[in-house]
Amino acid sequence: MSDGLPPPAFAGPGRFVTGSVMRHVLVMSGTGSIGLMAIFVVDLLSLLYVSRLGDPALTAAVGLASVVQFFATAVNIGLMIAAGALVARAIGAGDRVLARRLAASAIALGVLVAGILAAAMLPFAGRLLSLVGAKGEALRVADLFLTITLPSNVLLGLGMLFTGLLRATGDAVRAMWVTLGGAIVTAFLDPLLIFGAGLGVEGAAITVCVARATFVIIGWRSLARHGLLRMPRPAEVVADAPAMAAIAGPAVLTNLAPSVAAAFLTHLFAGYGQDAIAAAAVIDRLTPVAFGGLFALSGAIGPILAQNWGAGRFDRMEATLGSCVKATLVYAAGVWVLLILLRGPLAGLFGLRGIAAELFQFFCLVGGAIWFFNGLLFLGNAAFNNLGFPLRSSLLNWGRATLGTVPPAYLGSALFGPKGIIAGMGIGSLVFGLAGLALARRTVSRLAERSALPVSGEGSTGIVTGELAFPPGAGHDTRGR
Repeated sequence: MSDGLPPPAFAGPGRFVTGSVMRHVLVMSGTGSIGLMAIFVVDLLSLLYVSRLGDPALTAAVGLASVVQFFATAVNIGLMIAAGALVARAIGAGDRVLARRLAASAIALGVLVAGILAAAMLPFAGRLLSLVGAKGEALRVADLFLTITLPSNVLLGLGMLFTGLLRATGDAVRAMWVTLGGAIVTAFLDPLLIFGAGLGVEGAAITVCVARATFVIIGWRSLARHGLLRMPRPAEVVADAPAMAAIAGPAVLTNLAPSVAAAFLTHLFAGYGQDAIAAAAVIDRLTPVAFGGLFALSGAIGPILAQNWGAGRFDRMEATLGSCVKATLVYAAGVWVLLILLRGPLAGLFGLRGIAAELFQFFCLVGGAIWFFNGLLFLGNAAFNNLGFPLRSSLLNWGRATLGTVPPAYLGSALFGPKGIIAGMGIGSLVFGLAGLALARRTVSRLAERSALPVSGEGSTGIVTGELAFPPGAGHDTRGR
């Protein structure tokens, strides 16, 4: 039945169910890299601007605030993953009515959850900062930074949802511009407020809020072009919430694991003074810039897998995993070489000296290997979240955040100081990265095997939904097509 709107751009078969799998992977990850790395670059520039103020406590404060704030971001990521997975599957199956309904429900739920979370965290910001090792001036400045930026978590959550929904339709270019637009605003506004207006760290925080508002404006206009925007209906939001929660809940747990691990590692680094915290803050901001392609690859694999699952194309799902592994290896190796060659100049650029410079340069020497295996784990997590097995990604991520981080980091710290903390991180990445990839391949194979089994009373093949199902009463046929 017509809903009175022109047919959206995704009417018909999903974009990813035909054509070269490697091309889809490269286009999605390439455009995703531009948008993501634009954000990471300006984040890095913000830290660079703050470091130019000449006070290591300010640099440490921005890093500490980022650790706490990522707990809220992890929830937003989980909702984005859930919305993208469900909408991409509906598109792959050719059900545009269900896709619009799920998008509307996801937006309503995302705004509600992001607002509640920001309101709950704000009164306890100072206490949370103390738990990760903030003290003195660094604690005061980090608390001020969070007081300004946490309320804009609603804008961040909405912008991330728009990005995930656009990628679910296969519109990688517009998804890129959501984040790229905010990054451009940040690049211009940051120096004006930090130095021109003399606001320092407060200026950096205000810029964060403006950039998040930019995400929403661009994302809203882009989704309107696809016909995915309509008013949410309360009854549908309530009915769709369990399906969203089935993916978002485990996905949030998955993304909280790195936050918990980062908080633990920051606490360990804090034992070596503010210089060590400053070095860790630079590493945290440089890592997404250097390895942003790996984050983009994990984002690229989700919609491709989900659309092909909705279409019953398991051969293309297996090819997608293989293509992503090859891209991960080539990308991580190239970045590793650059980090090794530029480790000295980069340390000098951020004014790192003494123990801070040593710690940063050691990361450059080993970071490529660590992040190759992190990339494999990212691919596995994306596969589980989009194929109806999000609990598997939660178990793997929490395994790495606990067994793969705490014992080796403690041991490394005791034997080799702060460098040993980084080495300990590498051990967990290796073990859980390989495990994630192996389990992802097995999951796709098992889904393909089960799809060949007759559906009771139908005599046709069926797509197994694992731990996930479409909302009841949505009118979607989950049989193979």
